[in-house]
Amino acid sequence: MTIESLYKGVKLKDYYMGKVTQVYRSNCIAQIENLDIMNDRSKFNKSFLPNSINYFVVIDSTSGIFLGEVFENKASRKKTAEVSATELSPDAYHEICIDTIALMAPGSDKFDLAGFKTLGITDNVYLATDEVYKIFMKSLEFSNEEETPLPPFATYLNRSQAGVSLKPSTLFNRHLMCIGATNSGKSTTALAILDKLVSTKRKTLIIDPTGEYRDAFSSDEVTKITLGVDTTISPSKITMGQWEKLFETENSSQGAVLSEAITSLRFMKKIGDDSYYFKVGANIDEVQENLASVSKDDTDFNIELLPEQIQAEAVCEPDRDNNYNFRYRYDSLKANSNASFVKKIQYQMTNTRFLTFFSNDPSMYNLLDVIDEFVHLPEVSLYIDTSKLGAAEGIGGMVIELVSNFVISQDNTYPFVFFIDEVHRYAKSRYSEKEFHGGLTLLAREGRRKGIFLYLTSQNPKDVSPVLFGQIGTLLIHRLMLNDEIRSVENHLDDFAIKHVRKLHQGEVILSSVNLLHNMFIHVNKCDRKQYNDTPLL
Repeated sequence: MTIESLYKGVKLKDYYMGKVTQVYRSNCIAQIENLDIMNDRSKFNKSFLPNSINYFVVIDSTSGIFLGEVFENKASRKKTAEVSATELSPDAYHEICIDTIALMAPGSDKFDLAGFKTLGITDNVYLATDEVYKIFMKSLEFSNEEETPLPPFATYLNRSQAGVSLKPSTLFNRHLMCIGATNSGKSTTALAILDKLVSTKRKTLIIDPTGEYRDAFSSDEVTKITLGVDTTISPSKITMGQWEKLFETENSSQGAVLSEAITSLRFMKKIGDDSYYFKVGANIDEVQENLASVSKDDTDFNIELLPEQIQAEAVCEPDRDNNYNFRYRYDSLKANSNASFVKKIQYQMTNTRFLTFFSNDPSMYNLLDVIDEFVHLPEVSLYIDTSKLGAAEGIGGMVIELVSNFVISQDNTYPFVFFIDEVHRYAKSRYSEKEFHGGLTLLAREGRRKGIFLYLTSQNPKDVSPVLFGQIGTLLIHRLMLNDEIRSVENHLDDFAIKHVRKLHQGEVILSSVNLLHNMFIHVNKCDRKQYNDTPLL
């Protein structure tokens, strides 16, 4: 495409600004020759602000047509009245500094990365029209897939009439994360994008820890389940590592005690005894033989007896006597050591939904069966409400871990978006430095090959594992205030965006992605779906 065809229908000379006088690796300086364009306020609007900055210009070069953004505007005159003077002093000048963004190569009709190509001295600079901006917007996405874009979910800042409509692969194929401080519009943005996914029948798995989206979607659109109310999971389906996450073991010794207690309960279930395994005074060889008889198929046990069983594990072997008395005796040291762990488990179980969730109730749905059906059916979405389980991070972290490991192990699944709200709730244990991100990190690394794309929201990007955060290719950045938070995302932003992260209003977002030619400043449109996120007034 030539510069004349780019400005077809308008007079090219009306948009001429000047020539390039200095060239650097990533930007250039142009001297303004057409001073009338800097003073004709009849042309000034949201798209054309030539006396300001952050507007686009076009540079006609031998390498093609460059698109640039003005980041500095300066005049050497001491009096502002001299800017429009017809007779200028020899040393007077008016310059703009231009950041090179993209290049339209000869014969092309879209902008692309400039690479190592640069513009040259005396290249002509023109004020970009709205038509040029529209071509740039269409060129933003790198994806060449023949894919139907999602309906517009936002508008470009300062261009309220231009809707943001991106392909699903642009947003999700490198995983998506929405971050921002409280009340910055994070949940509204999440629902706006979920609305477009569900309404266009893209598969979505939604995990909601607060119940905020429980009435956002109809039963015809998504299958809804509530953990602990209409959905359970058998204790036999939980691995030992997941039990440790659930009860947030502080060290390896607590993990060993938990493992031994569960093995004892599995033996009692195997022999049909509904009580716990009392070991004080029991024959040591007989106990060890009984526990060794527990096979990998004997996985079920009564979780309600776990606190009593851990207390019963406070035994030790006595010193050998002349009568060869090999029976367990009570160990007060172990009992004192396990006391805090028992209280923690009892506290978890005071939530009645906890015991309802970990059961074999045949009248309720089984979580893994529901997910298995979901991943193997096309155009089906699933909503999982985990709010009834309580606010304990261990439960939520274990559920995320369980679901993540289950879906990654399935074959012949249909591609879907895995949405987890408030993922910082599952960041770390309150009792140790253990992280709950093993399953999510596995999905982030391996999920794309199976068509599993993460969509996470969090208040603080530092609350998630650095390994997990490093796999995120697309960020929706709302207002951030702390320096540590801003530093964690500065690799995704340029200097201009970094300075404006603190200034974003509610609903305003910086969209940064490896799938985009340039960062986008947008305002998310609030959708009409019901959402329970209003802040009560004092």
